[in-house]
Amino acid sequence: MESVSRRNREARREAQTRDENMHCIELKDVSFSYDGSTVLENVSLAIAPGDYAGLIGPNGGGKTTLLKIILCLLKPTTGEVWLFGQKASDFGERNRIGYVPQRAVQHENYFPATVEEVVESGRFSQMGLFKFFGSVDRKAVSTAFAITDLENKKKRLIGALSGGERQRVFIARALAAEPDVLILDEPVVGVDAASQERFYSFLKYLNEQLGITIIIVSHDIAVISKEVRSILCLNKNLFTCGYPNHATEKELIDEVYCASVNSLVHRH
Repeated sequence: MESVSRRNREARREAQTRDENMHCIELKDVSFSYDGSTVLENVSLAIAPGDYAGLIGPNGGGKTTLLKIILCLLKPTTGEVWLFGQKASDFGERNRIGYVPQRAVQHENYFPATVEEVVESGRFSQMGLFKFFGSVDRKAVSTAFAITDLENKKKRLIGALSGGERQRVFIARALAAEPDVLILDEPVVGVDAASQERFYSFLKYLNEQLGITIIIVSHDIAVISKEVRSILCLNKNLFTCGYPNHATEKELIDEVYCASVNSLVHRH
């Protein structure tokens, strides 16, 4: 089942990238203001199929706002957003972009839903209203369980799992929609160090073996710069969009964070 899902993604991506200028996500001079306050200013970027991009920047720098614009949850004040070669306003396949929101793992201990129920809810965007699970939906959910190695936890309550296990559940929920792009907003918050290492290995597998394009928001510059293929440094403006080693340059860090930051050395 996993191979079928992967073949479907590869077939779509092959059709999309016949034009070498095609991108999964493209922003052109995007700005966003809220109550007269500018949150994003003239942001332009492009994410290619198969990329693994890290998004870093200070709190209040516009990272979550940028993600919401990509997800079409917010409309930019000015500028254009293109998804898979279409204007965002015309794009109808929202399931192709999976999203794991900030602090998704921090549910109450007695949250009344099983792992299976949470993962199955990832198919709702595909099914529409008043439709029932069919064979295609069951296969997609089964594949998501297999990819995330959660088959033996289907009947567990989500609140009874560890932080690392909950994170995999919400990724499985996103994968159930069979996305081409997976966006994660600070996914390791509340996850212990050992689970974080396994988590990054898992993301590498999704990117390299399944061909899923990944965008991950993180505050841990030293770690994320070792994991991703490209880096986006955002503080209202986009300061750089390039190779990960750029993110550890002191001059850039000072400029983005508007203060001197001592980078910690992480062994990962």
